[in-house]
Amino acid sequence: MLNFNSDYICGAVPEIMEALQHTNLEATPGYGLDHYCEEARRLILDACGLQDGVVQFVIGGTEANSVVVDGLLGKCQGVLAAVTSHVNVHEAGTIEAFGHKVLTLPSPGGKISAGDIDRYVTDFYRDETWEHMVEPGMVYITFPTELGTLYSRSELEEIAAVCRCHKLPLYIDGARLGYGLASPQCDVTLPEIAQLADIFYIGGTKQGALFGEAIVSRRPGIIPRLFSLIKQHGALLAKGRLLGVQFKTLFTDGLYLRYARHAVRMALKLKELMQAKGYELYIDSCTNQQFFILPNRIIETLRKCAQFELWGVPGRESTPVRLTTSWSTTDADIEALAALLSWSNRRKNGHTISC
Repeated sequence: MLNFNSDYICGAVPEIMEALQHTNLEATPGYGLDHYCEEARRLILDACGLQDGVVQFVIGGTEANSVVVDGLLGKCQGVLAAVTSHVNVHEAGTIEAFGHKVLTLPSPGGKISAGDIDRYVTDFYRDETWEHMVEPGMVYITFPTELGTLYSRSELEEIAAVCRCHKLPLYIDGARLGYGLASPQCDVTLPEIAQLADIFYIGGTKQGALFGEAIVSRRPGIIPRLFSLIKQHGALLAKGRLLGVQFKTLFTDGLYLRYARHAVRMALKLKELMQAKGYELYIDSCTNQQFFILPNRIIETLRKCAQFELWGVPGRESTPVRLTTSWSTTDADIEALAALLSWSNRRKNGHTISC
């Protein structure tokens, strides 16, 4: 079975598995107080160009979002985010479960704009009844977006500027940050991300780790008692060394971006293949998530031998789908998909598919 369903289906990159095995019998302090976590923090801060930054590890992306949003917001505040954002659509109401609200903005191509942020906040305080309403307390964006698109450096600078103007912390969800940075269309660097965002996280789960994310802030104290808040949200790993070993490995010798570039290269090869066969793009993505509109008969046949996501409610004749590549995707996977597509097209003439 070919797998284009997600970028965290396989285990971990070989280097991580080797490092975990090598350190398996070491006895170290828990909760991220071990020397592997300290080394990983130093490597991450160096990569971000931060001298006084703070790095804390959590077990997953939803946990990172719930910790940061809850930590930055007051009791009567909400988070401004794209209507298509992960926190609004695919986190089962986690933000709301901790007493906050997602305040949605229009998101053509998956992105929000500085202008829309400014208008929302300005109009909010122009309303004489604003004290009865949920106050915007921060801005959340993802890089890349849920649709695989990227903010340009100028767009990020404009968003950061309007956030500073309105005294709103800017938080970047970086579950797939490496895939964004590895895209040939990306014009922003990791150090620039670290300067523009008040706080962000670097994803491991979707980028070659077994699990884990690294929350990075460029100044201490932006979230008071961050460590305690992580524990309160169930995001603190007792065997914290496991996170340190993984991130130390990913941020040694450029491994993190090297695997990300491979995944993006596979995705763009997939995109070229699908377009050559005449399939319409649902959205033009330049990262490891690729979206197409496929006839339902093709989807039905492909799903016998390949896993991928339907993107939304199935249509009457055709449906948007998402195909995702990762560190483990190979050229052979792409070629096998091409063969499946050829068989699928011939199926209507009486041929049967063989996986």
